[in-house]
Amino acid sequence: MDSFCFYSGSCSSPRYYLKIVLFVVMLCVLILMGCGLSSWGEPLTATDFYFDTVISVTLYEGGSEELLNQCMELAGYYEDLLSTTVEGSDVWKLNHSMGEAVSVDEDTLIVLNTALSYARISDGLVDPSIGGLSSLWNFGSGNEEIIPNEQDIAGALSHVDYNAIVIEGSQVTVTDPEMQIDLGFIAKGFIGDKMKELLSSKGVTSALINLGGNVVTLGNRPDGTTFRIGIQKPFAGVGSTALTLDISDISVVSSGNYERYFEKDGRLYHHILSTKTGYPAESGLSQVTILSSHSIDGDALSTLCFILGYEKAAQLLENYPDIQAVFITEDGEILYANF
Repeated sequence: MDSFCFYSGSCSSPRYYLKIVLFVVMLCVLILMGCGLSSWGEPLTATDFYFDTVISVTLYEGGSEELLNQCMELAGYYEDLLSTTVEGSDVWKLNHSMGEAVSVDEDTLIVLNTALSYARISDGLVDPSIGGLSSLWNFGSGNEEIIPNEQDIAGALSHVDYNAIVIEGSQVTVTDPEMQIDLGFIAKGFIGDKMKELLSSKGVTSALINLGGNVVTLGNRPDGTTFRIGIQKPFAGVGSTALTLDISDISVVSSGNYERYFEKDGRLYHHILSTKTGYPAESGLSQVTILSSHSIDGDALSTLCFILGYEKAAQLLENYPDIQAVFITEDGEILYANF
């Protein structure tokens, strides 16, 4: 299967796959432990591999095996549409357009416009044109312990500029032929929202969507109480939680420096890159978790808030009173915004 690599132009290593699988299993176990399902019967669950990660959809009330299959088909559809590496995807076409206008799908326009809106809000701290830089670092490829030289980083940074992405109607022009678009900081959130929309339209009233750690809940547990989600403790063993959150009908998205990283000469290098320096962002944080109605916002804001650091992120979130955030500092302190 072709990959859908976020912040990377190549597939993850087997070791990374194993970490993802274990994390997903751990998260699902934590959720199910809090659900008390015996009173309502067994849920329906489907698990597969898309977007370079393990995904699962669990239906607690409503739905069918056929609907689960439709969810996985939807995942495949969006992988073929938004992947950086699937030949013929909209993003692939843009990255090979050599400055020519490309007609793209309506959903691609939604994701790209949203990504650009966050790029403008953040003055480019999150930027869909980061593909060349993230490919240079090559996290998750199995060769991740290679630090790019400063000249190559400077060259890649010279092609990171969201203003070079021009949208007119259904056509997108990348005015810098060497620019590479990567929607990895926002795409899974959009897909999670679309899956939730599909399930809701088919009468499902209680469900959980897990796209490799991007969690979207539909409704509550069958008894009307909230879902309980465990948040992984950074750099701790699988199953070690920093805290648990009681949630209902919202999205939970986490970004952290412990997801894809290596250490060299006493320094930690991770996959969340600064578009200002070209190196991994240093903000004093190990993790940010965003709780939001729309997962596309949670996806973008988890990355942006990590880069900003706690104080600036908390200030930014004053503009989003309906969005909550949990921060874990490098020292292990847990901080909150909008709770």
